[in-house]
Amino acid sequence: MMTILIPALLAISVDLLAPANLFAQEYPADLSRGKAIYERHCLTCHGARGYGDGPGGLLLTIAPTNFHRPGSFLKSDETLLRMIEHGGVFSPMHSWRGRLTDGEMQDVLVYIRVLSQDSR
Repeated sequence: MMTILIPALLAISVDLLAPANLFAQEYPADLSRGKAIYERHCLTCHGARGYGDGPGGLLLTIAPTNFHRPGSFLKSDETLLRMIEHGGVFSPMHSWRGRLTDGEMQDVLVYIRVLSQDSR
């Protein structure tokens, strides 16, 4: 009887200990929606192609992120989503929590990932 209970307990404990995917959405991220959100909210500082050279960004004392630099595109999705959601400490990047839904934040992240791959 003990050998039957141990695998069952292990299966239950693995399920309980597994980290919840805090950023999961019910549908796949939408690249075109991400592009529209980026153009509406992010382009001013980060620039049309994501080099941190937007007209609003040029006025800031701390330059906006250049999504093409390794320090940016090597960050995990979770790290970038956290920055979008909560903003940056000692940074002009403000929080988008309450302004964008979780799905919209994931959509813009997908667009930023595609944008960072484009070297034109």
